[in-house]
Amino acid sequence: MLTKKTIPAGNVSLEAARALIDAALAATQEAGFPAAIAVTDATGSLRAFARDDAAPFLTAEVAISKAWTAASYGYPTHVWNEYVRDPAVAPLGNHPRLMAVGGGFPIMDEGRLVGGIGISGGNAVQDEHACMVALEKLGFTASS
Repeated sequence: MLTKKTIPAGNVSLEAARALIDAALAATQEAGFPAAIAVTDATGSLRAFARDDAAPFLTAEVAISKAWTAASYGYPTHVWNEYVRDPAVAPLGNHPRLMAVGGGFPIMDEGRLVGGIGISGGNAVQDEHACMVALEKLGFTASS
């Protein structure tokens, strides 16, 4: 007999996703670089997106992939560089959406994974910093 037929699911709201985009754009503009910012829900589906007018077109796909990667396992994207060095995990590096470059973070709310945020346009440290600024501004946990 089944003891549990469903699990509670939580996703970042559209309002929060848009607010994260605004906060991240402000952070990238303050840091002086044009960027693309993507927010996904906990399943990696795109929830909100923006790209600065001056951001190169590749930043769009990279930001979306960073957000997807962060939501996939709940790990920041910069840790994937180390993970894919492990021969047992290395085949994941061939997944077309996996982005093992800093600048993507899971969106955590009260210990629950509710989405991912990805920024592309600066170097990895700049992208990571802008993510953390946006997450902290909205009261989400920014893990490193």
